[in-house]
Amino acid sequence: MPIVVRIDVELAKRKMSVGEFAELVGLTPANVAVLKNGRAKAVRFSTLEAMCRVLECQPGDLLEWVED
Repeated sequence: MPIVVRIDVELAKRKMSVGEFAELVGLTPANVAVLKNGRAKAVRFSTLEAMCRVLECQPGDLLEWVED
């Protein structure tokens, strides 16, 4: 998949657990896992905004395009 989700990197930088992140963002830990593992087909802007707010980062810190 050409879009790579880097949530795990940002969580590690902040020493934040998936459960804590999920609760603060308003997602289930299972849905965070779907995002982390690259199985998500779409991300709502409201979800992306919440993730950036919680992690105090930019969307580009969470999403990266790579060639196949």
